[in-house]
Amino acid sequence: MLVDRHGRKINYLRLAVTDRCNLRCFYCMPEEGLDWLSRSELMTYEEMLHISSVLLKMGIDKIRITGGEPFVRKDFMSFLARLSKLQGLQQLALTTNGVLTAPFVPELKKIGLHSVNLSLDTLDQNRFFAITRRDELPNVLNTLEAVLQHGLEVKINAVVMEGKNTEDILPLVALTKDASVSVRFIEEMPFNGGAGHAANLSWDHWRILEVIKGKYPNIRKVADPPHSTSYNYQIPGHKGSVGIIAAYTRSFCGTCNRIRLTPQGELRTCLYGSSILNVKDLMRSGLPEQQLQEALAGAISQKEEDGWAAEKNSNLHTLHASMATIGG
Repeated sequence: MLVDRHGRKINYLRLAVTDRCNLRCFYCMPEEGLDWLSRSELMTYEEMLHISSVLLKMGIDKIRITGGEPFVRKDFMSFLARLSKLQGLQQLALTTNGVLTAPFVPELKKIGLHSVNLSLDTLDQNRFFAITRRDELPNVLNTLEAVLQHGLEVKINAVVMEGKNTEDILPLVALTKDASVSVRFIEEMPFNGGAGHAANLSWDHWRILEVIKGKYPNIRKVADPPHSTSYNYQIPGHKGSVGIIAAYTRSFCGTCNRIRLTPQGELRTCLYGSSILNVKDLMRSGLPEQQLQEALAGAISQKEEDGWAAEKNSNLHTLHASMATIGG
């Protein structure tokens, strides 16, 4: 069992398979994109399967695949199918922007994918283009429809941004009326890829909730699952639910049970922290598995208490990285 120095059991791995993305969201990266990692810098699929297998033996039982955008990496579905068969894996989840995902949804269902997190900041085509710099909303909505039709658990993740999409809060909430979808609103974070855009916390979780209450005064708080990153709510008569993630104010950090592996194999115990171990380099050095487990356990045991402590002890460049390079 993996346990950090605060007594928390760590059982959740977020594994990023690529830093590349087919959108150019202004709050994540510049319009021209990033300096993408070369193929040799990325972990191979075999390395990802190996480190996943090692961590599953150590107590990880849930893996979420992130990016960048996972579907832009060649042969991704073949990798995902192999990953799904690893012993000890109880939940396999995926975060995607939905641009390329819809045709693969039947296969995702077949291999036993548990849930999909769909990044979707607006339902308006013009605002979608303004935010992502790409005209791909129809493809994203096709993915949403396909995921619902195939009975996969789905969460919509929407970053709330001043002057960009606050008018989309209520239309997104309305999706929960007739669909079993969780719509989660996320405070804007500072991981902008050096794009020159600064996060604006004028829309914190309390303000977001007040807007929703203005339309749905009978919305009620429901119990949050263990280790939940969101405060969860239910509107009477709605099939779905609403969540608000205090990602910038970080009020959920105390129960964190997750670690992250970046596409280049860097282990991070907090989104706001620095890399503390490069497992790709350790694997390529031929380190025996027992020693690899010891290195992982030692690094994970030093997980910071919360995001504020991690940020304080990180290097100064962490907050100017892109979400695409640190695992979404």
